[in-house]
Parts: sequence; C-alpha cells; structure tokens
Amino acid sequence: MQILGIHHVSALTANAQKNYDFYADQLGMRLVKKSVNQDSPSMYHLFYADEIGRPGTDLTFFEMLGVGHTYRGNNSISETGLRVQDDEAIHFWKKRFEQLGIKHEPIKTEFGRLVLRFEDHESQRLALVSDEDNEGVEAGVPFEHPDIPKKFGITGLGPVRLTVPKAEHTRQILGSVLTFENVGSYPARVENGHDIEVYQTGEGGTGAEIQLEERSNLTKEKPGRGSVHHVALRVKSVEELREVEQKVKALRLPTSGVVNRYYFQSLYFRDLNGILFELATDAPGFLVDEDESTLGEKLALPPFLEDKREQIERQLKPIKMRK
Repeated sequence: MQILGIHHVSALTANAQKNYDFYADQLGMRLVKKSVNQDSPSMYHLFYADEIGRPGTDLTFFEMLGVGHTYRGNNSISETGLRVQDDEAIHFWKKRFEQLGIKHEPIKTEFGRLVLRFEDHESQRLALVSDEDNEGVEAGVPFEHPDIPKKFGITGLGPVRLTVPKAEHTRQILGSVLTFENVGSYPARVENGHDIEVYQTGEGGTGAEIQLEERSNLTKEKPGRGSVHHVALRVKSVEELREVEQKVKALRLPTSGVVNRYYFQSLYFRDLNGILFELATDAPGFLVDEDESTLGEKLALPPFLEDKREQIERQLKPIKMRK
C-alpha cells in the first residue's frame, strides 16, 4: 500500500456565492462539482479544481450559513498550498493580489521554493507554491479564465501544513500508517519555534507533501468560516482503504469504515492531535455523472439523494455563476 499524494482539502464557508466569487472569479479555479454535504444535504458542498477535477487539484467547501469566525490555534490544518507552474507565476499572482486588494504577505523562499501566502475573504490561510524546480506528482491543467493566462493558473494542491501540540503523535501516523517519509525541514515562522518538518510520499514533490509544525504554546483552534475541516490523501483502491483501516485500528484509533462518496470511496480517522484525515480513491471521479463541458453547472446529487432533489433544491440559494 502506498499513499499517492494529496487528494483534496475540505474547508468551511459561510456564504456559497461569495466563496464562488473568490475561488472561481478571482483565483480562476473551476467549479467542477456543485453538490451537497452527503451527511447533511441541506448545505452546499462545492468542489474547485483544475479543468476536469483531477485527484490532487480539488479544494472543497461546505457552506454552513451563519458560522462564526475561526479562532486560530493548535490541532489544526493551518495552511493549504496551491501549486503554480513556476516562479514567474508567483510574481504574476502578487501583482494580481495587489490589484484586487487581496491580503497577502511578501514572497518568501521556503524549502527551496518561492511561496506567496494570502488569505481569502473569510481569512482562509492559503499559499501559492512555485513548482519551478519541483519533481514528483504530476500537476493538473488549469481551467481557462479570461483574466489569468493559462501558464499562470493554479495546477493543484500542496503542500498542506498541520499545526499540532505534540508532533510525535502525527509523526507516527504519517510514517507508520500513511507511508510518508521525512525529507527535511525549514526554519519556523515564529520566534523560538520548532523547525517545520517536511514529509512526502509516493512520487514526492509538492503534490505529495505534508508539513508538520509543533506549537505546544497555542490553545486549540475553534473552527469557523475559513477553517479547514479535513485533508484527504490518495489511494488506488478500496482494498488499500481496508489496509489503512486495519493499521489505524491496531493503534486503537476509531475509523469511519469505508464510505461510498459516489465520486470516490473514503475512509476517515483522527490522530491523537485531532487532525481529521480522509483516504480517498482516485476513481471513479467527477466525470461519472456530468460531461466535461458542463461540469459544475447544475446541482449534482449522488444516486441515494436523487429522489429528494426537489426538497434539497428548495433549501439551497442558487449560485450566480460566470458564463
């Protein structure tokens, strides 16, 4: 069994329309699936990705109307990386952020790459990461956007940073359960902090990277809009999900068992730092129920919810989408 890399990251938003305006209009990602939370179908579940929603390119949001602010802290998925092709793209995005008034930090070099940190309208913590010298998991193909040259478009996810009080707990999961290996570290972003540990799996590179930050002096994060709910990692098959399940059970950690999410099969568990991991299969993917040319245009429901479509659609406020 080998974890292949990052599959998707799922976060919270308080407003689906404003979320679409930021991620589709301003960042140029494609809304490849407009669906609902399968466990609570009264709320949207929006999937932004590359042109066809390839595994590893997918940033998703659950709309929770009225959810409060995030109180940042420990036991959290504290930053989501978004890949771009090269250093030139990083500089393009810095200028675009300045033009659009998007909050961002100066460009930095970390772990040998240019990084541009920024926040969305709900203070979601994000970072554009250059693949200038990257080797490893292949990137996706950006969707066409009138204001963003394709060569500068977002190509996928990675790395993802975890901030935890006891790194040893998550380190054990990454190594003994999830096939990640330590490939180095870089200096802490806070004074007197621990170096940030870098772990990669599979073919490696930004699309298969988890960064681990130990911050024992923080209180536990209180989630809200702009916080990350879980990080999902790629596996080939349901058989590999069951193999991971046995490893997790051997550590006496509870799991969800294999869950059919229609677009992929999944397994969920939390480590002792409270980080929620999902393992998800690559197949069947987002083209199973929609044509490539019309991805994300209509509300997509898994078969078991189809008979409730009328009721579900009444509960959801329509999203005005860019033509």
